[in-house]
Amino acid sequence: MNLHQTLAVLLLSATVLAAPPARAEEPASTPSPLDLFREYTRGQLAATGWDRQQSEIAGETLVWWSKGSGPSLVFLHGVSDQAGTWFQVAPHFTDQYRVILIDLPGHGESTPEAGPLPMTTIIEGVEAFLQEEIVKPGQAPPVLVGNSMGAWIALATARRHPTRVGRIVAVNGGPLRPDTGDLNLLPKDREEARALMAAIRDPASPAIPDVVLDDLVRRAPTGQASRMFQANEDLESYLLEDQLDEITTPVDLLWGTSDGYLGKRFSQRLREELPRVRWTAIDGCGHSPQAECPDRFTEALRRVLDLAPPSEPTPPSVDPTPASNPDSSD
Repeated sequence: MNLHQTLAVLLLSATVLAAPPARAEEPASTPSPLDLFREYTRGQLAATGWDRQQSEIAGETLVWWSKGSGPSLVFLHGVSDQAGTWFQVAPHFTDQYRVILIDLPGHGESTPEAGPLPMTTIIEGVEAFLQEEIVKPGQAPPVLVGNSMGAWIALATARRHPTRVGRIVAVNGGPLRPDTGDLNLLPKDREEARALMAAIRDPASPAIPDVVLDDLVRRAPTGQASRMFQANEDLESYLLEDQLDEITTPVDLLWGTSDGYLGKRFSQRLREELPRVRWTAIDGCGHSPQAECPDRFTEALRRVLDLAPPSEPTPPSVDPTPASNPDSSD
């Protein structure tokens, strides 16, 4: 069952499983579709043998899941997401890696649960987690796979602590200011939510139901993105507009080419300015390919990880390479 089929089932469940009213004059309470989906993804991890753990990091609780053995492969989700976003992808890598799925600080079940959410809290939480739980003497540093904000965190961490990161796969994200145009990351009504969803997904993907769009609008004022914008000066201090050349860790850019959110120059700048970088395109996928097209994303990620890390930039004149044939000219 793919993501869209699963979402349809969950939306149906939200109607069928709505709690009956205690009294005739009280309306039924319908579960939030996004809450249902979150619980479904996490339930899938639990049901398939993933080990849920939690660590106390800098006075906060960080929840994470692990499975498999071998070198560490750490997945970092985007803003307002949680570890379950990888539930259709991560199981395919436990045969070769110790796979780690993190609820980033302030997300999923990780604290802080409310109030402003500075980027410092998130990045320093991830860095401390890597140091305390993942980076061990005599072992290779982990591979970080980050989507959207997760890619930003991976690249910022590699710049600040290069010995803690062995390799990065950046998925539709990075430490640059996006050119989002008129899109509103905190939609105030259904039409703004519809425009945002259309920009981050492939045009051929099924339309997002209105009930989900309404849920996005309802969550926007108090969700993680809003909490991060409350500490906007701190957030912007982690942009690396002029420091990309300081990131010497090898980086694979694994890119859903239908992403209309970040702007046309975003990925091109990463390709031009990162010292050790390789580009692989996933056509027909948008900003979060692990959720929109998990099968294609899994295949592309497997191919990328099977290659030696990139040693030099992909020449800017080279067109993006399809996922079925990643560029290996280095």
